[in-house]
Amino acid sequence: MGTLGYYSTIARLAPVGLARGMVRRVHGKARQALYKQRERLDERGVLAAFGVTSAEALAERALAVRPGGAWCEVGQRDSARTALEAVEGGVERALERAEAALRGEYHVFGVPVSFGEGQPVDWSLDVGSGYRYPVVPVERLKLAQPGVDPKFPWELGRLDCLVALGQGFWVARDEARRRAFARAFVLRALDFLQANPVGEGVQWTCPMDVALRGANLAQALRLFADAPEARRPEFLVPVLQSIAEHAAWVETHLEDGGAVPNNHLVSNFVGLLVMGLLFPELPDAERQTALAVAGLRTQVAAQVHADGSSFEGSIPYHRLSVELFTLALVVARTRGVDLGSVYEQRLLGMFKAARCWTSEHGLAPQVGDNDSGRVFPFREREGREQGYLAPLGAALFGDVGLGGGDFPDEAAWLLGRPGLERFRASRPAPAPVSTSFPEGGFHVLRGAGAVVTVSAGAQGQGGVGGHSHNDKLSFELHLDGRPVIVDPGTGTYTREPAVRNALRSTASHNTLQVDGTEQAPLEPHRLFALPESARARVQVFQTGGELERLHARHDGYRVLSAPVAVERTFLLDKRERALGIVETLVGVGLHEVTGRLHLPDREARLSKPTAGQLARASRVPEAPRSFEAIAVELGPEDSPVAMVLFQEGVCPRLETSRYSPGYGLLVESRVVVFGATLSPPACLRWVVVFG
Repeated sequence: MGTLGYYSTIARLAPVGLARGMVRRVHGKARQALYKQRERLDERGVLAAFGVTSAEALAERALAVRPGGAWCEVGQRDSARTALEAVEGGVERALERAEAALRGEYHVFGVPVSFGEGQPVDWSLDVGSGYRYPVVPVERLKLAQPGVDPKFPWELGRLDCLVALGQGFWVARDEARRRAFARAFVLRALDFLQANPVGEGVQWTCPMDVALRGANLAQALRLFADAPEARRPEFLVPVLQSIAEHAAWVETHLEDGGAVPNNHLVSNFVGLLVMGLLFPELPDAERQTALAVAGLRTQVAAQVHADGSSFEGSIPYHRLSVELFTLALVVARTRGVDLGSVYEQRLLGMFKAARCWTSEHGLAPQVGDNDSGRVFPFREREGREQGYLAPLGAALFGDVGLGGGDFPDEAAWLLGRPGLERFRASRPAPAPVSTSFPEGGFHVLRGAGAVVTVSAGAQGQGGVGGHSHNDKLSFELHLDGRPVIVDPGTGTYTREPAVRNALRSTASHNTLQVDGTEQAPLEPHRLFALPESARARVQVFQTGGELERLHARHDGYRVLSAPVAVERTFLLDKRERALGIVETLVGVGLHEVTGRLHLPDREARLSKPTAGQLARASRVPEAPRSFEAIAVELGPEDSPVAMVLFQEGVCPRLETSRYSPGYGLLVESRVVVFGATLSPPACLRWVVVFG
């Protein structure tokens, strides 16, 4: 149950939420008890739900083509194909995904695995470690074990592969290939259902993944609605039964028991909404849909700030939330379900926010956790990619300051020809400018090819910090679309707790560490909690003209016997193409101060700055009066991208580090380390010259 100190902290942060969470947990136990007592939907119940008396008549009723239906209904096929043909390589990517699914080939967080065409998939296998979870009732399953990660089998078990096969079925021109995709869909779906009985094994341990799997199963069935293989009673009956069981499991296992519900609960509601609207005849679908609509309306207001940022405290999780809320809106619109004006306004703000911090190559900074989480199973995208979101928003909402860029695959599938027309009609939006998201705690300086994203705000999830890091006043620097100084990422969650905690520690971020202390205490066994203590905030945010300025402060080191506060000023000088940093210690005592600049690769070296670089650096406001003779050159040796120059007396060094550009991935990299012994009030200054 954790430590008393942890719960005391949570109680101070969100006492009302903690009390409500306890009540919800009691209700959840009652719901689960009722689930065990409920009568399972049998074949007779399926037939009765759709108003037919024979299994042979079921397909005509359950898979009937509906005019103007959801994106995955057969009536939308021509519209989707037309839109996809307007996307360079869109049709080819869809066929490649379908062919890989046909061959039983997957990439799970960077790990390639092949089960073979027509062969069963080992749905209980953690392909990262080779461990196989036993298929036993979930209450008897030991989920968290050293060296094992349930996210790997969960990723397989979301059944994105079924949607991929449906994509191939829609775009393939060769009838033999279409039939092959349809047969593979039937075999793969039945293989999963037979290998994973309801409530048994790792695939039923996370309601979020159960919900998204149910949504994918429902959407894939609609994609194959006119395939003879999918209309056979021996397939259709168990699949409809399974969709009903997925919805019932999610409804009775809602992830609302925490003090502050998060994206998991949103996923629960999205899954219920999609399953209920695509197959409204199923028992309980009407009630589950109403529950989902009410829940989504509540959670979008609770989990999306008015400034458009996610309350998760993580920019990568912002992407996950955008996809969740978008899928719900797209499906709801086609069924005439109104999610409300607040819902649409907050989602629109999320698209605009993503555009503000995404660099020219479509990459977003890794502030907070990055588990590479996605909802859309239409195209492979790396964990840092968010450049497709703004064009998707333009296609969804029309001309609202999101126009420009390339029409993405996701918009073609979800919105079809009307989405393409809205996108083409939208005016190109002006280039993104410096923007502050005070509620989310993210602040962006842009100009001269640089994007500087600073973390300075409260911990995410209402102060619980589930996906936050000890990264206050840390930043990422992208130059001409390329990440140059980076957050090292997440690496893993429960597989290696020590790695998890190391990568969310102060030393793993581009900020000052004082006397080797953490900004906020890390509890080794609380991998998804980082309660508020640093109180980071921005005090000055000035933009426009040739100089962009951000001044922020945090009090994480007030716990020291000689307490100090840390202040950091960022000065983006567009004329000089340089970023100046002023580190200030405010307080008392004598302190060892260490700064770090984490790099995405090993492309760095100690070097002597040129006279021109020294001259440019010295002209940046508040720059050091004199510089150290040795600087750090970043980028390939034959084409460096930046030089970091430090004030005289601060000698930088390079050390080996590690970088995680996506979940489950770790590559060797370098980190620049510098520091000094300071007695406050004192300052430490350095400058990055680029271009």
